[in-house]
Amino acid sequence: MVFLSTLNAFGAAAVTVMMVSYVAEERGTVYTFIFGISSFGASIYGWLSGTWPFGIIEGVWALFALRKWYRRKHPISRVEGTSEKE
Repeated sequence: MVFLSTLNAFGAAAVTVMMVSYVAEERGTVYTFIFGISSFGASIYGWLSGTWPFGIIEGVWALFALRKWYRRKHPISRVEGTSEKE
């Protein structure tokens, strides 16, 4: 029995990067982006290992994280409800 297969190493790396980037998220938007990408990695691991519920949850989590990154990187510059001519 192989203790650490390539797939398990990939999953462990993805989750480790997720954890580190989540802790460092307040230091900059790049960490939110890294968190989102590593969540996709964890989702891929979930699907490949046969744990599809984990794959789905991590995929959704990745979408939320990347949406959060995008909104932080591109903040809305005007107040909602006002037109640009005012």
